[in-house]
Amino acid sequence: MLTEFNPSVSLAFLPTPLQALDRLSDYLGGPRIWIKRDDCTGLAGGGNKTRKLEFLIADALEKGADSIITTGGLQSNHVRQTAAAAARYGLDCYLILVRNVEWSDPAYQTSGNRTLDHLLGAKVSVYPAGTDRDQIMVDLAENLKTEGKTPYIIPVGGSNATGALGYATAAMELLDQCRSQKTTPKALYHATSSGGTQAGLIAGLISAKRPFPVIGIEVDGKADPVREAILEIVPRTLEKLGRFERWDPDHDLEVVTGYSGESYGLPTDAGQKAMELLARIEGILLDPVYTAKGFAGLLDHIRQGRFKKSDTVIFLHTGGAQAIGAYPSLFVPE
Repeated sequence: MLTEFNPSVSLAFLPTPLQALDRLSDYLGGPRIWIKRDDCTGLAGGGNKTRKLEFLIADALEKGADSIITTGGLQSNHVRQTAAAAARYGLDCYLILVRNVEWSDPAYQTSGNRTLDHLLGAKVSVYPAGTDRDQIMVDLAENLKTEGKTPYIIPVGGSNATGALGYATAAMELLDQCRSQKTTPKALYHATSSGGTQAGLIAGLISAKRPFPVIGIEVDGKADPVREAILEIVPRTLEKLGRFERWDPDHDLEVVTGYSGESYGLPTDAGQKAMELLARIEGILLDPVYTAKGFAGLLDHIRQGRFKKSDTVIFLHTGGAQAIGAYPSLFVPE
């Protein structure tokens, strides 16, 4: 196992399913689409952060931590899963939330992941847009230390080399499933934001001799920070894996723009249509912030003719449906 020398805890239901989207593939006329169901990891509703937290929580416990600090937007899937992981291992959890999305639904302020954060027992603080959340986490950690606590800071999205180990192992899991299904995908698509998921996938697939490319559909409206994060995380992840293969950002790193809309957290028309299409043909829920935009990018590439009818592509579902309730106006009948 790639990560055998890195401690981890048990949080996720693994392996997650690799599901054929036969009805959608027929509807589109090809290629054959499969979906890797990391919305089914199980922790407080599941999502991609659960795999990262298996390594991050283990690192925190190894360092003697009794409390976890992390940050995200009001409807962050990451902070919801972090709160659940902390509860699972008896750790206090402090969430620094920033109002970084201007969405008009009143439900955005109180429902969805916000409700779950409180249900899970996290201590939640909310700050205005533009707040330096990293500095607030550092200051909070110092204050907790004066109280005799041992805090552990998890970066936004769990996106560092420790968290990326979760997706290096996911890459190996996916390869095993592809072999068992006797399928050779042309590409793996997913929504990319803080960079840790894509970095882990890249590191894992480099270790497996690059069987197919990882296509990250950028959802923030700012591609450069995503690329910069991945550039930093991949070599550190390879080092943690004990792998010394040379990585080539020009070949290995693909972040696709044009599907994020105005900014992070604001739904797009194409994303909304992608949500409706997958829900009504396959009964699978995407979310408007991440997976809808990522899936819209894949659908557009298919419609552009980038794949043959006989090809296979995989979409990594990173979760997030718990936030749909924060966007009720998207799907209220006229």
